[in-house]
Amino acid sequence: MVSRRSFTREFKIETVRLATSSDSSVYQIASDMGIHPTTLFRWVKQFSEKPEAAFPGRGHMASSEAETIRQLKRENERLKMERDILKKAMAIFSSDPK
Repeated sequence: MVSRRSFTREFKIETVRLATSSDSSVYQIASDMGIHPTTLFRWVKQFSEKPEAAFPGRGHMASSEAETIRQLKRENERLKMERDILKKAMAIFSSDPK
């Protein structure tokens, strides 16, 4: 099984800066850095679109809207669980003891 390599945010940013400010081609820089040229092109695109939100890392959401959605989904699951517990309790207490 081939494991995927992961790169730090700092490495990606520095490589993108090198690719955008250097006279060398993206292909040469990618080769020198040991990454595929397509990867470097993707990094450059991500960084040019949103520099402050580029390369958030594992488990981090890119926007505050995504974080809000994640929180609402967690709350929704908790409320469903509470509702199910209350339904069961109501069924137990409303049953006719003989």
